[in-house]
Amino acid sequence: MRLAKLIAQRGIASRRKAEELIAEGRVTVNGEMALITTPVDPEADVVEINGQRLPKEPAKAYYLLNKPGGYITGRGDTRGRQTVLDLVKELPVRVEPVGRLDYDTEGALLLTNDGEMAFGLTHPSRGVEKVYRARVEGRPMAEDMAAIERGIPLEDGVTKPAKARIVSRGDKSSVVEITVTEGRNRMIRRMMSYLGHHVMDLTRMSFGGISIEGLKLGKVRRLNEREVAALSKQAARRASRDRAKTAGAGADKRPDSNKQSRKHANRGDKLTNRQTDKLAGRPAAKSVTRGRAKKPRVRQDRQSE
Repeated sequence: MRLAKLIAQRGIASRRKAEELIAEGRVTVNGEMALITTPVDPEADVVEINGQRLPKEPAKAYYLLNKPGGYITGRGDTRGRQTVLDLVKELPVRVEPVGRLDYDTEGALLLTNDGEMAFGLTHPSRGVEKVYRARVEGRPMAEDMAAIERGIPLEDGVTKPAKARIVSRGDKSSVVEITVTEGRNRMIRRMMSYLGHHVMDLTRMSFGGISIEGLKLGKVRRLNEREVAALSKQAARRASRDRAKTAGAGADKRPDSNKQSRKHANRGDKLTNRQTDKLAGRPAAKSVTRGRAKKPRVRQDRQSE
């Protein structure tokens, strides 16, 4: 088993943070400083972090917090600001935020000690949907929503196509709803700023289908089994998709000699023995030149297709 994966399973840190701990030389395996590539046997090896033995794997716990503005998503802050973990000190287990929400953004924030799930849900390849509602200055138009759906050019690249709709429109401000599958820093604010509409308030309504509906601001609730199962499926879905894609690609790459032979035959091209052997996957026979025999002419335009 990978060392970072084991640390994440034990609820110490996310897999990314575990890799940082290993790189900093704070993790040992059987008394030896570990590397990120160091394999471990959870049953036989002794793993320590900062000299403390890795605890047994705790029961997995999953929570949803309706984050207020004015809190950072992390364990500490050099500027002394409050963190979202100050709001959940009474929880019976140590948890970590899944992803981040800006300091002044409110809304859905998942908390868990399941480092593997947290890694999957925040990995860009999973495409987990996050729904935001923003109160913006001015009156966005339908063409603004269409631009969001196509992708907005930001300084760190064009955003992926997103869903967008106008919820309400007033004289001085409007409310828009945007669903994204990325997690860039201050992304919604920058998208709307590009379109000429300053974001006044921003709330994440849901993360991976888990909504804050009915949950008061600053409060936390435990996820039910159905919600946990839905998140687990989203966190793992990329792997199965990749396996299917790879298998399909492999099948596409296998030569179909009959198909290619028919293709040439239908176009009226004459195949040489060498070409026929190549299409059938047989080793080409060595050519023997007798006298001044002419080489068969091959039409290059057909061969390139």
